[in-house]
Amino acid sequence: MSALPHNLHNRIAHSVEILRLAATADAPATFANSLGAEDIVLTDLIYRQVPEIDDFMLDTGRLPAETYALLEQVRARYGRAPRIYCPDTEALETFVNAFGANAFYDSVALRKRCCAIRKIEPLRRALHGYKSWVTGLRREQSVTRLALDVREWDEGNGLFKFNPLADWSEAEIWGYIRSRDLPYNTLHDRHYPSIGCAPCTRAIAQGEDVRAGRWWWEQPESKECGLHRYVDGNASA
Repeated sequence: MSALPHNLHNRIAHSVEILRLAATADAPATFANSLGAEDIVLTDLIYRQVPEIDDFMLDTGRLPAETYALLEQVRARYGRAPRIYCPDTEALETFVNAFGANAFYDSVALRKRCCAIRKIEPLRRALHGYKSWVTGLRREQSVTRLALDVREWDEGNGLFKFNPLADWSEAEIWGYIRSRDLPYNTLHDRHYPSIGCAPCTRAIAQGEDVRAGRWWWEQPESKECGLHRYVDGNASA
């Protein structure tokens, strides 16, 4: 492991403080872990420093092989891994039989319906019984996240949402990963800054927005799956 970049010490301390607040003032808390670069940072912080925070992962059934490989690397390193939640089988079968396996390409409405089945409904099951949840969202990720707060009320799910990395830069995320020699999704090395379902994620070109590879056939303002939606600065799921 290399030395931690000096500018990260304050960032880390503040993020851990936020995590401890979630684990105490708004307990029980759980972490929505997608195993992206930001979530690998939070995995390391939570597993080592605030282990009382649970975590879960939404397995949509369409994740890249590299994501599943990383899940096992996390399990081997920490002796712990996110609890897996999958889509409701009947709902998914009904959707695919009615509209096709790749219906999300046909319209924004169908794409959001697919996300609702594969992500939003499992998320609600994963959050049941918790008073707060933690995410790896950052303000600079997209235009839909500029109003992100480190602690906000999630009206849609009826609990608090904590975003401990809200003010981190991409360089700081990778500085932490490199300094701790953390495992990460190898798709990042192939210019995938944001990784979701395999058919809805592509590599980006130099100079493109970091979210340009997600649902690239849509306009930027529609590029949320419903897990994190921001309207007039207020968050809802």
